[in-house]
Amino acid sequence: MRINLTTIFLFFLAIGFGISACAPAKQPAALNEQEQKAYLTRGQTLAQTSFAALSSRLMAAIETGGIPHAVTYCNTAALPLIDSLSKQHKASIRRTSLKVRNPMDAPQDWEKEVLLSYQQQLAEGKRPTPIVKMLDKKRVAFASPIFMAQPCLKCHGKLGETLSADHYQVVKQLYPKDQAIGYVDGDWRGMWSITFVRN
Repeated sequence: MRINLTTIFLFFLAIGFGISACAPAKQPAALNEQEQKAYLTRGQTLAQTSFAALSSRLMAAIETGGIPHAVTYCNTAALPLIDSLSKQHKASIRRTSLKVRNPMDAPQDWEKEVLLSYQQQLAEGKRPTPIVKMLDKKRVAFASPIFMAQPCLKCHGKLGETLSADHYQVVKQLYPKDQAIGYVDGDWRGMWSITFVRN
């Protein structure tokens, strides 16, 4: 019986395609110890720089017009400031939490995983620490927990105690879906999320 050579060629081509299609996708190379340390240091430095920039401007806003002015500043200028730092340092800088004030700060999938891990560590009596992880072959993520400091309670504290009703009325006008109150000094607030392009 004759077998058409074209048929044979197509048969083996189909087999080859099936094998390649079913093969598992190549995983990105894991970060070595030196890379881990480098991204950890870079992330911590950038988180500290961003915190210092935000804090200094918030304190200036409070001195200028009190807490209401600081809340308005956060609403109009905090994200542009972080965006400018992101461009300057060639990274994506965010703050996120399981209880956000601005819906734009809602966690991405990988961020939520880290936040839930931090939450679990706290439930077990452990203190969360900064981490570095690969998101894909081109992106490296840094995360670092944020804890409440005393000055922050004027906008994020317990209503009627450290957060006045008048001040919270300003917050609710700007952030109708706010979830970020009820904290005390030292409480876990959320995390810095910084994404780098892998070198």
